Amino acid sequence: MYHPARERLRWPRGISIARKRATYASQGDDATVSPLLSGSRQLEYREGDLFYRDIYVGLAAFAGLETVYRTSVVHWSMAYAGGVLAGASDTQTRQLYAFLREALKRGTAEAPFRGPARHETFGYEYVNEWRGSVDEFSGAELILRDGAVVYQLTYAGGRVR
Repeated sequence: MYHPARERLRWPRGISIARKRATYASQGDDATVSPLLSGSRQLEYREGDLFYRDIYVGLAAFAGLETVYRTSVVHWSMAYAGGVLAGASDTQTRQLYAFLREALKRGTAEAPFRGPARHETFGYEYVNEWRGSVDEFSGAELILRDGAVVYQLTYAGGRVR
């Protein structure tokens, strides 16, 4: 009989935090390697036998897929889609994504899906709500500027069997 608690993916503590800090959260789109899919951006991080890949399309409005492999076998995945709400200038979009990268650096090992539950600075507020565990989860994040929603994203994923 299947027992999820016995088969949980056991990553080295901090792998999810390390990949955020080493890829988009630290370098933004500059972390891109040569993409597998035309028109996409691709970020990668390797630690021992674990390999993380994030492939996404779009910038202001985007969709993507993160995968974690162990010895070339996919063990975990997360799909996401969202972006900056219409009407934002290029300067506002750059500022917002800089704030988002700061929030993503503050994610926790217990809930590594995106950033922390809340983060605030310089008039921006990041809110992340999720349900589930690393094995199966869904969630949404918002960024508010002076109380108004300026960015939103939904995500879902979990362990791949």
